[in-house]
Amino acid sequence: MTVKPAIETARLWLRPWIDADLAPFAAMGRDPRVMAHFPALVDEAQSKATAVRAMNHIGEHGFGFWAVERKSDRQFLGFCGLKTVSFPCPIAGEIEIGWRLAHAHWGQGYAHEAAQASLDHGFGVLGLAQITSFTVPDNTRSWGLMERLGMERRSDLDFDHPELPPGHRLRPHIVYVKTP
Repeated sequence: MTVKPAIETARLWLRPWIDADLAPFAAMGRDPRVMAHFPALVDEAQSKATAVRAMNHIGEHGFGFWAVERKSDRQFLGFCGLKTVSFPCPIAGEIEIGWRLAHAHWGQGYAHEAAQASLDHGFGVLGLAQITSFTVPDNTRSWGLMERLGMERRSDLDFDHPELPPGHRLRPHIVYVKTP
């Protein structure tokens, strides 16, 4: 099935999700390397629910965490995009950029390419004044990408994730911000 991409880069399409994305996305949720900085691995039903939330956000706002497809072979790589931070924290209501790719696609520049295109879309097309991102301090790959994207570390906005109990190793989160 062909769907119109929301964003096109040299190697990628960021596009609405399709049913064929659900199985490889579920496999990502079962991969301990991909999920190392999340509280737990997720099963197929939880993965599908995450994808449905992403689709609903796109439907409601016109942007969201798009599926990332490699143009050369039409392979689903993961997701990347923008969405509203919807839980209580210092950046609640802000627009965040996020990404998650299958392990086989790490280290090839896909996350950077998709994230840069998402930032460009957010500032250029959507006219956003600021885009945030957050992760756990140990996730050096993610915050390293944030820095390569020109995002600025904002320790004054760091928070403890309210959905995790006190003392949980993944509760502390660090925040990065980018303005046009």
